[in-house]
Amino acid sequence: MSKTNQILNKRTQLLKTHAQRLGFEDIGISRAEKMDEEAKRLEAWLNLNYHGKMSYMANHFDKRTDPTLLVPDAQSVVTLTYNYYSDKKQKDASAPKISQYAYGKDYHYVIKNKLKELLQILNEEIGEINGRCFVDSAPVLERDWAKRSGVGWIGKNTMLINKSKGSFFFLAELIIDLELIPDSPIKDYCGTCRRCIDACPTDAISPEGYFMDGSKCISYLTIELKEAIPKEFEGKMDNWMFGCDICQEVCPWNRFSKVHQEEAFEPHEDLLNMKEKDWKEITEEVFKKVFKKSPVKRTGFKGLTRNIKFLK
Repeated sequence: MSKTNQILNKRTQLLKTHAQRLGFEDIGISRAEKMDEEAKRLEAWLNLNYHGKMSYMANHFDKRTDPTLLVPDAQSVVTLTYNYYSDKKQKDASAPKISQYAYGKDYHYVIKNKLKELLQILNEEIGEINGRCFVDSAPVLERDWAKRSGVGWIGKNTMLINKSKGSFFFLAELIIDLELIPDSPIKDYCGTCRRCIDACPTDAISPEGYFMDGSKCISYLTIELKEAIPKEFEGKMDNWMFGCDICQEVCPWNRFSKVHQEEAFEPHEDLLNMKEKDWKEITEEVFKKVFKKSPVKRTGFKGLTRNIKFLK
C-alpha cells in the first residue's frame, strides 16, 4: 500500500470509529461529484408535480445535485445513519397514530449536535477541514448519497433500506474538503416483493415501485400540506394523525430492526397513554407539554387538530 493510500485509509478509519462512538451505525463515503443521473430523475419527479405544495423541493436544484456548490472544493460526502426504531406502542389501539420518528425530541437537533462534534474531532486529529453538517434541512439528496456509498439501497417504497437493519433510521451527511476512501454501492434486494406498494392506502407508490407521488403520501398530507386535506383522502388515512409508517411496517427487511439506544428519542409517557378521546379533545396546553422539542411542532397544534378531525 502506498503512503498516500495509508494516509487515506487511516483518515477514513478514524472518521468511522469516532462516528460509531457517537452513536452512528452505518457510515458510507462517496466522492463529492455532480449527480447527473439523479438530477434527471429529480427533474422528472418535479415535472410530474409529485412534490405537491413542497415548493422548496424545486428550489436550489443545482445545489441538490452538486455538493461543491454547498462546500467549495468538497472531496467527500459522508453518509451516516442513526437508529430510531422503537418497540413501544400507543396503548389505545383506536387512538390516532403518530410516526415513530416523532416519538421523542426533534432529530434535527440531536443528530446535528453529534455531527458538529464529529467535525470538531476531525479538525483536532487530522487538521483544519472545511465542511458542513446536514440533517434533512438543506438541499441534499440524502438517499441518493446513501445509495452511492453502499449504506443501503433505495427500495420500492423509496426509503433507504439496509440489509441488516431495515429502514427505521435517520440519514445525515458531512460534506467535507477531505479526501477519503470511497465505498461502493450494493445491489437492490427488493426482488419481486411489492408489500409496500399493495399496503399504501392512498396509492402514493407507483405500481412498479421506486417512484412516489409525494402529494398522495399520508406523511405529506399530515405534515407538509398546510391547507385542508383533499376530500378524496377521506377514509384512506388509516388513522394516522402525524406521518405514516405503513410502508416500513410491512417491509420484510424491518424484521431486522433493533431498538434504538438514544434517550432523547424516548416518547413522552402521555403520548403512549392518551386514548382516542384524549386526542380528540386535546388542548394547546397538553400539545405543548407532550410535544415539547418534538418534530410534531412542525405541523403545530392547529395542524394536528386538523388531522385528527379529518380522521373522524
